[in-house]
Amino acid sequence: MLTLTRSVGETIRIGDDIEVHVVEVRGGTVRLGFKAPREVAIHREEVYRQIAEANLLAAQVTADTLGALAAFAPQPLPDADVPAAEVVGAGPDPAEAGTARPAD
Repeated sequence: MLTLTRSVGETIRIGDDIEVHVVEVRGGTVRLGFKAPREVAIHREEVYRQIAEANLLAAQVTADTLGALAAFAPQPLPDADVPAAEVVGAGPDPAEAGTARPAD
């Protein structure tokens, strides 16, 4: 761990894009200001831990949910020799499209 001493108004740079400003020192508390690109997440430690825990729980729920949803996935028809037009709810056979003749 790098330890630095800074006074109010001084800045610390992290890489080319992140600045940490010492805004105020009062008693045992230091106020810091941060300038960073929007894509850089900046969180207090306790918030970061809560986010990590929530993400872990969400990933577990997703895996469990996918397993439960698999029970509702369509199953193959038991008799594959039945033409699609005879299956309940099936539309016309695409292979016969355009072959019907109009009535005289």
